Amino acid sequence: MKAMILAAGVGERMRPLTDRTPKPLLQVAGVPLIGHHIEHLAGAGFRELVINVSHLAQQIVDYCGDGSRWGVSIRYSREDTPLETAGGIHRALPLLGEGAFLVVNGDVWIDYPFARLLGYCPAPPRTAHLVMVGNPPHHPAGDFQLAEGGLLQLRSPQAVGCTYAGVGVFTPAFFAGMGAGKLALRPLLDAAIPAGLVSAEFHPGQWQDVGTPQRLADLDAALREARVP
Repeated sequence: MKAMILAAGVGERMRPLTDRTPKPLLQVAGVPLIGHHIEHLAGAGFRELVINVSHLAQQIVDYCGDGSRWGVSIRYSREDTPLETAGGIHRALPLLGEGAFLVVNGDVWIDYPFARLLGYCPAPPRTAHLVMVGNPPHHPAGDFQLAEGGLLQLRSPQAVGCTYAGVGVFTPAFFAGMGAGKLALRPLLDAAIPAGLVSAEFHPGQWQDVGTPQRLADLDAALREARVP
């Protein structure tokens, strides 16, 4: 089973940090965010990774290389301009193959046990499986509602749901009918969820969306403190 790390974004909210450094290379506890992901994926048994790159792409390629120092193989999907989440995955489909694959956002930190999803494939007719987490302070209403039987539902306006962690398993069928180009993942999810095509699970562990310099600093401090005996 292959895994894809999304690493092509500009990181507008992280400026000026991302003017010279791509967001996946920003460090927490002395290790770039993308380094944490590769280490965790390798430890979980994933051996073939795909990384999409665009903004300051060569820096990511130079850091990750061919993946051999982690015991994995890395291939790159290059984008002249960032294609957003769905657009980037769609472009990388030829590298991801015909089976289900894991997708991890490059700008999150999570202690989810990736080994749990190694070899996992959503049961037909489902075409995607998302990992959900509790809502952070900056997103109190959440994204979707987790229903009985592990299906996702669109969140009603007055309800409080849970937040997509930026970790999920997708099949190529999820992107069927989509054309090449720039597209976010949310419109595809909003269409697939009411049709019962998306399952989900709730992860109660640690997660952080590293979307601002302050969140990056908070995560860095928390991880460094956790490593103190």
